[in-house]
Amino acid sequence: MPDDLTTLSAGEAVSAMRDGRMTALAYAEALLARCAAGADLNAFIALDPDAVRAAARAADARRAAGEPLGPLHGLPVPVKDSIATADLPTTAGTTALRDFRPAHDAGIVARLRAAGASVLGKTNLHELSMGWSSNNQAFGAVRNPWDRTRIPGGSSGGTAAAVAAGMAPLGLAEDTQGSIRVPAALCGIAGFRPTTGRYPSDGCAPISPLFDQIGPHARCVADLALFDAVITGEDAPLDPLLLDGLLLNGLRLNGLRLGIVRDYYFDGIDPAVAAVVETALGRLADAGVTLVETEFPGLGTLIAAITSAVQAHDVVPSLTAWLEAMGAPVGFDAMFAQVSPDVATLLRQIALPGAPHATSEAAYAAARDVHRPALQAQFAQWFADNRVDAMILPATMTTATPIGEDDHLHIAGRDVPFRFAMGRNIAPGSTAGLPGLVLPAGLANGLPVAIEIDGPAGSDRAVLAMGRAIEGVLGTLPLR
Repeated sequence: MPDDLTTLSAGEAVSAMRDGRMTALAYAEALLARCAAGADLNAFIALDPDAVRAAARAADARRAAGEPLGPLHGLPVPVKDSIATADLPTTAGTTALRDFRPAHDAGIVARLRAAGASVLGKTNLHELSMGWSSNNQAFGAVRNPWDRTRIPGGSSGGTAAAVAAGMAPLGLAEDTQGSIRVPAALCGIAGFRPTTGRYPSDGCAPISPLFDQIGPHARCVADLALFDAVITGEDAPLDPLLLDGLLLNGLRLNGLRLGIVRDYYFDGIDPAVAAVVETALGRLADAGVTLVETEFPGLGTLIAAITSAVQAHDVVPSLTAWLEAMGAPVGFDAMFAQVSPDVATLLRQIALPGAPHATSEAAYAAARDVHRPALQAQFAQWFADNRVDAMILPATMTTATPIGEDDHLHIAGRDVPFRFAMGRNIAPGSTAGLPGLVLPAGLANGLPVAIEIDGPAGSDRAVLAMGRAIEGVLGTLPLR
């Protein structure tokens, strides 16, 4: 066993606890010590060390009694505080829900517990998941472990910060338009948004049922694959990595074809980010990957007609229904009365009745019934026509920005809206419901830069296999 137990992957930690090389209590104590040491990151809204220790003792007692042990035996998992837990408050990052305890766990939390995991704590987030900075005005800003003056990304910033800082090897996040992938990118870890609907998303404070999807953060792809196998029961092996008859062993990736769409995903990105991504692409090409330069006509136009329009239309009715279904102590109006000014302003602009930028019913119907199906069909055709296994792209246009600078950025000589810099590249995948995997590609000026691998809908295990092989070439980043 290593001297520092927090360096273990989730798979390594579970294996050690299952076979008795490490007790669950010893592991819990190591993670709790790391949480205490990194308390200034403000990664957690709720953390009950005594409850974590009690769960660890119970796990050790199950092993001592010879009971069957789950595939996540003894593993404490941080959970984004928009995902319901019965034993800790679920605030969605907003003041009115500060003391709200749902009657039951979200479905995905129940599956984790059934597999032997426990809840480490509830992680901080952008309020109501309505942003990419995690600069939460109700519970305080989450800080990036790579530079505490900078954002970790959002909205699942607390989970990403906790995983990057070694507080846990595997965490639970959620993604509507990048909320898993942007924090993973800015914190230098791996994040996986599966094909929409692959994992249950019940019990999670919503934005839109068309896009919302719970998923994991981890420091390595093997742990993402472990999570996927536990939640779905689909345990196709990733090692050796066999994909369509091609051996992808992290050293030679001969036969793997990755598509590149430069006129959308690479346009206007920070030159320092571009340099890291191009170096990563070169390393992959040297390892045998075929990089296919392609076009995707009309992609920007389709995204403009779908992504924001759907979210603006759905967020208020979705939150209203969620509060009622979960038995929250307040309805939407009472909750909104206490929402922080930044999120309140956004909702007044796009979502409340009479909002100046609200989505009309006609525009929503067109987005849902015409434009989104067209986008999904065009993606399927793009993968087939170009004979590519996946698309590869820069996850964000820039690295982590200073906390508070979330209006306009200056990138490559242009003024760029913050939301565009963080959200443009990740929007197509989640809008179309594709599986998307974010991996660190290197550092620019000491801050993480990430690539994203988007595969065809339903190709989740194949995307994870590709990611495991690509990770073998590009490596991982150290704990912070």
